[in-house]
Amino acid sequence: MVSLSVVIITFNEAANIARCLQALGDVADEVLVVDSFSTDNTVEICQQHGARVVQNAFAGYVEQKNYATAQAQFDHVLQLDADEVLTDELRESIRAAKQHWQHAAYSLARLTNYCGHWVRHGGWYPDRKLRLYDRRHGRWTGLLLHERYEVNPCYTTGQLAGDALHYSYHSIAQHVSQLNKFTSITAQELALRGKTNVSLFHLLLKPLWKFVHGYFFRLGFLDGFAGLCIAGISAWGVFLKFAKLKTRTESAVA
Repeated sequence: MVSLSVVIITFNEAANIARCLQALGDVADEVLVVDSFSTDNTVEICQQHGARVVQNAFAGYVEQKNYATAQAQFDHVLQLDADEVLTDELRESIRAAKQHWQHAAYSLARLTNYCGHWVRHGGWYPDRKLRLYDRRHGRWTGLLLHERYEVNPCYTTGQLAGDALHYSYHSIAQHVSQLNKFTSITAQELALRGKTNVSLFHLLLKPLWKFVHGYFFRLGFLDGFAGLCIAGISAWGVFLKFAKLKTRTESAVA
């Protein structure tokens, strides 16, 4: 059986972190929290639950997750977000992987709670992410946002059974606020990649397609009001991303 470090990065996660830590059960041989100097009592809660806490200034999601992975005691790592909770089935699947480790990394499915509703459509489920991995065979990659774990070529990946419960947005206002933040970062990322051409296609048709694809083709309407909100706000996010990119590009030219 391999030994496992559970690694979590945090900043002001007092509302979520206890629930995440309590759900780990016995899967973790070490719990490491890398905190970027929270101003609430996140650190105290983590220490109360027996986690080792390391402070590190936040320079980006990719950098922070690679730093956290490097600080782990063991090579086999389960990376979680503070608002994620392991279910019984997922814990059992992780135990099985520890006993018979076969791949460089394993993906898990996330079931998201949106304003009190469990979302199973609209492209939000199963939302698989590579989170359980041998750090010797991969690393976190990406630019400013949308970080992902990539396994080195020639290595295989597997899938874990069970869901991680993802407690995402507690209100529409929180979703809109986070969207405003993330679209600014995404616009900056697009600019860094040299994708600066913005047309009416990007501003009108891509947002429309985002709504139609999520709400109708991916059956978002089956999630009722939550599905409608997700589709509508996601479409608005596409518009904001390109609108911010356009104003950013024009400002740079001026």
